[in-house]
Amino acid sequence: MDNNSEKESRKFIRHEAGLPVDIGLGDLVAHKQEYLNDIGFGGLSFKAKEKVETGTIINIRIPLLRPMFEAIGKVVWCRKEGDIYFVGVEFITPADGFKMRMLEQICHIDSYKKEVREKQGRNITGEEAAIEWINKYAGEFPKDIKK
Repeated sequence: MDNNSEKESRKFIRHEAGLPVDIGLGDLVAHKQEYLNDIGFGGLSFKAKEKVETGTIINIRIPLLRPMFEAIGKVVWCRKEGDIYFVGVEFITPADGFKMRMLEQICHIDSYKKEVREKQGRNITGEEAAIEWINKYAGEFPKDIKK
């Protein structure tokens, strides 16, 4: 990994969210479903079955979040680990407040997943945690971002 890739990787906060993320490459209408790996203020990374070239512009959707997160990003790094690729993406268009809201939701979902494991003894996936958290708490989630 080169120095730029290492610097880009450090922008991401490590969460075991495992949420499904829909990725559209270039002008393709169809999206491939991959799984979110890390998320941070400047972008996200996801696990992919195929290599994605650095510089590729992609459309990103996280359909489980409410409201559904949609953004355009640029691939800033891609590295192979075993049979999968980890792809780092920098956001291009979303406003900072919306990125913060998305990050906050994912942190809540990650905390919920850990709480369920510790208090109820249930091991649930990131996707299951997201569905449960959204059903229980999304209606109470702050509608406005306040600093």
